[in-house]
Amino acid sequence: MGKNMNIKKGDTVKVIAGKDKGAQGKVISVLREEERVVVEGVNLVKRHTKSVQQTNTTGGIITREAPIHVSNVMLVEGDGVTRVGFRRDEVTKRRPDGSTYAASRSVRVSRKTGKEI
Repeated sequence: MGKNMNIKKGDTVKVIAGKDKGAQGKVISVLREEERVVVEGVNLVKRHTKSVQQTNTTGGIITREAPIHVSNVMLVEGDGVTRVGFRRDEVTKRRPDGSTYAASRSVRVSRKTGKEI
């Protein structure tokens, strides 16, 4: 299994290394096993596709995003970037029969401001 990733789908990230350094975009998908993320408009590659009659696909050159390593992106918070930390919060949960109990929930927090993400 891939390691625990602190970037999630839908996060806005900034590229901090590589040919697209400085670019910002939204995370489209997370590939945990490869420790990579696909970011909107970043690491664009051209694919030459053949037209296939059976599947009714048209050929041509398609431009799409390729995965980028998670170490090359940083989470955007406000007008800057931040590292991600985790904090355990005590919450009261409800059982189906109506009784409540105390449990802890893991929350992502900004290392820069300490606020919940």
